[in-house]
Amino acid sequence: MRLLKSLSVRVLLGLILGLGIGAVAAAGGDPTVAKVIEGVEAFGGLWLNALRMTVIPLIFAILVTGIAQVSDAAATGRLALRALGWFLGLLLLGSLYSIVFTNGLLALWPVSPEGAMALRAGAPGTSIESATPDFAAWIRSLAPSNPVKAAAEDAVLPLVVFAIFTGFALTRLPPERGRLLVDIFQAIGDAMIIIVRWVLLAGPIGVFCLGLGVGLRAGVGAAGTLGHYIAVVSLTGLGITIIGYLLAVTVGRVPLGRWARATGPVLATAFATQSSLACLPAMIERSRDDLGVPQRIAGLVLPLAVAVFRMTSPVMNLAVAIFVAHVYGLEPTPLQYAGAVLVALAVSVGSVGLPGQVSFIISVGPICLALGLPIEILPILLAVEVAPDIFRTLGNVTGDMAVTSILARDAPKAPEPEDA
Repeated sequence: MRLLKSLSVRVLLGLILGLGIGAVAAAGGDPTVAKVIEGVEAFGGLWLNALRMTVIPLIFAILVTGIAQVSDAAATGRLALRALGWFLGLLLLGSLYSIVFTNGLLALWPVSPEGAMALRAGAPGTSIESATPDFAAWIRSLAPSNPVKAAAEDAVLPLVVFAIFTGFALTRLPPERGRLLVDIFQAIGDAMIIIVRWVLLAGPIGVFCLGLGVGLRAGVGAAGTLGHYIAVVSLTGLGITIIGYLLAVTVGRVPLGRWARATGPVLATAFATQSSLACLPAMIERSRDDLGVPQRIAGLVLPLAVAVFRMTSPVMNLAVAIFVAHVYGLEPTPLQYAGAVLVALAVSVGSVGLPGQVSFIISVGPICLALGLPIEILPILLAVEVAPDIFRTLGNVTGDMAVTSILARDAPKAPEPEDA
């Protein structure tokens, strides 16, 4: 019964039930039942639109406040700046790794045409038109001539650029004026999160309605593709976790056995809680006691990492978007990938601390839009995000501790206190 209290579990059960009932209806072949299911499916489309209506205002608000937060963090000193540099470098490295690894894995293990067709059946009203601008047009599009029009047209990349400039501009205002505007954007973002939480309360029903359409049109054929999705995204997350281990051992120069002993309890907590914040006390304790990280470094870098850094965010969010591209048979251009990486880096900072289901929609949706992909399929993928989310947390805490160990290696030793 405790499992049923989890929204993720209830959403997953809604999907399974919808797929099953839709498949039974398809096997029965009764046109009246099919009409009823199509009518019920419309409520799934309504639920999807309720989620979509918050994406643009939420992404803008959290980016503006996120930029201000990072700027405040940078002002805390040289160590914070070095930590932020490592965070940015690893996020960029992870993005490039994800594009190469996920596309390579899907080339070796492609999505079956039948499975892709079955999964697309659950995306009502999907448009698969994909714009492919040339380099000059792409450069011009980075600065929106009309930000309101860009928002209305779901032009995420120029909107992200505008939000980044707005965030940095607010840090240049007098503190009392800048703080006021940041608080306003924070309030807008918080209000959007409340709306998303309300919408997600109906998630089991919304996904059930969408699942009915999938089951009606394709039977249970989509189940294998969803399993394929879980495996691909989870393997991508596992890969970046291994990269975190290698960084700690090679760059941080922590012996592998010592690193495994230090991270073991933290990874167990991450697996159980799926929350980097819940792992913070254990990360500080293990870094200090097992890895010999000075308290002044662990006490600054690890809370900063939890606040603004999620190493798996661009990695796994890009992997989700790339899987969607393969489902629809689309091949984004290098320019679209460049834009998607910029969006992925921006939202990885802005969406830190958001609830898991909110973070999935607000992070993956803009990346798909930057790649010219439909996002109607995302609620179906959200229903099975329980398993990949475990690998997100495992990779995040590994990255946090790896950066901390690297910074501790290069930090000057604190002077020993003199004997009285």
